[in-house]
Formats: sequence, structure tokens, C-alpha cells
Amino acid sequence: MEIQSIDLKDYEYNLPEERIAKFPLEKRDRSQLLEYKKGSIHHHHFFNLPELLEADSLLVYNNTKVIPARVIFQRQTGARIEVFLLQPVAPTRVISEIMASKNPVIWETLIGNLKKWKETESLQGIVSIGKQEIVLTARLVNQELKQVEFSWDNSEIAFVDLVEACGEIPLPPYLNRKAQEEDKSRYQTVYSEKEGAVAAPTAGLHFTEEVFASLRKKGIQEAALTLHVSAGTFQPIKVKSVQEHPMHSEQMEIKKETVERLLSHAGKVIAVGTTSVRTLESLYWFGVQLIEDRGNQFKIEKLAPYTTRNTLPTRMEALQAVKEDMDQCGSDTLFGTTSIFIFPGYRFQLVDGVITNFHQPGSTLVLLIAALVGEDWRKIYQEALNSNYRFLSYGDSSLLWV
Repeated sequence: MEIQSIDLKDYEYNLPEERIAKFPLEKRDRSQLLEYKKGSIHHHHFFNLPELLEADSLLVYNNTKVIPARVIFQRQTGARIEVFLLQPVAPTRVISEIMASKNPVIWETLIGNLKKWKETESLQGIVSIGKQEIVLTARLVNQELKQVEFSWDNSEIAFVDLVEACGEIPLPPYLNRKAQEEDKSRYQTVYSEKEGAVAAPTAGLHFTEEVFASLRKKGIQEAALTLHVSAGTFQPIKVKSVQEHPMHSEQMEIKKETVERLLSHAGKVIAVGTTSVRTLESLYWFGVQLIEDRGNQFKIEKLAPYTTRNTLPTRMEALQAVKEDMDQCGSDTLFGTTSIFIFPGYRFQLVDGVITNFHQPGSTLVLLIAALVGEDWRKIYQEALNSNYRFLSYGDSSLLWV
């Protein structure tokens, strides 16, 4: 693939503040759904989705679960210290493992009021879980890197239980409001399962059990994967050359059964959300890496897809290479990280269609949409604005075909 010269101004648009959905709809599947296919735009509601997909389609969704990543401590002086969990450091960097830990853990964090937290000072809070009261202690182990050690006085309690009990849901900054009680459930997909994200895969927020029942009745298949969405998803592009934007790294987990389902599937693959797109496309490039004998560490760098090659493996060849590697390693789960940057010029390898919300102007996600539909991204967004669609995380939805 050839890296194109990209002017970020070409991917900006005017988003009035009043078009940002600050709160979710009462019913998830009553959101509007804009379908784009071969240059044409049609308007639906999300509960119409089963009617828009072919019966042999495969729907792939991200089952990550948002953790209440904002943890508040109070100094004895009364100063409030907010610790925002970013990514684990020790005893492991694997999110699923550190969330299950019953021993002290260290996280890289963002810290509000850092200047008032002395490096030698431990902060403590009482966390109520059922009838138990656990003392949670936070210690600043590296002020420069903002690394915080958490320990607690009950070895039967996992870290995830503590965070679920005392943390606050981290709403996107552009909502400009504090999390409310309803956000605990509404800022999660109905299929959220694996704790570790600090932002929701918001395209999935529209699904309900009723929509899934209709999809299954039609014979549409499903497959799950995991990408733990990081805070970097909100990082604005600040560099003149878009390709130099420091893409965030996110952890992925893909079950062997998902790889096998993709291998045996002959119909269209529809990714639910940009996080599923990033994971599926990363999976393809891991297969390419295996075929080219460049090691079996599942780590996809930002510009890995843009290396010049004479030919590329088919999607089935790449997936078969992944399956064979998992067979050889005796592994039923593939763990990896991706910083893949998808922008105009990228050719999609595993994805035929995407269900996604409407994204911030000039963001990496708008660049991904432009890579998918070309210059028509602006036509799509203008139509959504003209038709009173709600934008961003709690906003309306779209179904875009490659």
C-alpha cells in the first residue's frame, strides 16, 4: 500500500455542540441508522439492522467491558486526588490477568492534583464489597511516569472487584458532564464481558437482546473478540504530517474459535465498531507476518500495513497461518497489541462492512471512515447533520459498506 499525503483540514467538519448526544436514548435500538452502500444513503432505525444484512453474514463484535477507571482518594488534609487507570505495568501487562490479581498491582495512570501527592505518602480509602470493608492503599512508586501501586488487606478480593466497587465510569471528555447512575449500565454493551477498557466500543451500545434475537432468527452468525479500548482513542492529532501521529497501543484477545469461524465463513464480515475493525485487520496482518516468517509475536505496529509488497496473501491464507501457529503453540487464545493506523489509502482485508457511530472532526476515526468509503465520508456526515442525527458516543449509528 502507498502512504498518501494527508492534509488534516480535509477531514474536519463543523459539529455544533447541540448535535453531540450528552445522554443515551431511553431505548438503545431506537437510535437512527444511516446505511451507505455504493454511493447511496438510506435512513433506518437500528432495530431494522437484521433486514439490512444478508442471511450468511458474520457479525463480529468487541466484548470488552469498561472499568470504572476513575478512583478517588482523599488526603488527610482534605485534598482530592483522582487516579485514572491507563494501562497495567506489573506484575503483568496483560489486562485480563491484572484485573483478576489478588495481590498488589502497579498501573500507569493519569493523576489529578499530582502536585499535592507526596512521593512518600500512601493514600487510603475504605471500599465496601457486600458486608466487607476493605482498605485500599495507593502508593506513588514513580512520580515521573505516574506509576501507582495498589494494595489491599484482603487476599480473597480481586482487583477488578475493588475497582467495580469504588471507581467511577470514565465518560468521554467531550460529554463535559459527570457520570450518573444510569451510565454504569448504559455506557456498556449488552454483551460486555472482559473488563479492561477505559472507553466503550460505542457502536455496540445500540444492540439489544431483541435485535440479537432477530439477527439469529435470520441466520446471521456472530463472533466475539476483545480489544481493550484505551484513553488514546480520544487523543487529538496535533502533528502537521498525519502519519507521524503517535497512535496508541491497545491490547487484544482473540479466541481460536473466532479464527476458525472466520476461516469457515464465505459470506460478508461486518465489524461492529472501529475497535473490531482494528482488531480484525490486525489479525490479517499478523497472518501476513507469519507467512513472511517475521516472528510470531502478535504485535502490529502503526504503519505495518503500508510496507511495499509485490503480492499479499488472501484473507483465508492469512487466517490459516494464524490457526496453524495457534495449533503449533497449543493455544486457544491469541494475545496481542496493535497500534495500527488506518487512513485513506488503506485496503481492507477482512472487513466488508462496518457498524459505527459518527466521530469527532479531524480524528483518527474519521480518517478510518474515509479509508472505508473514500471522499463520500463528507457526504455521509453532512446527510447525518441535515437529518438531525445525534453524534459521538451516545449518538446515532451508521452501516457502511466497503
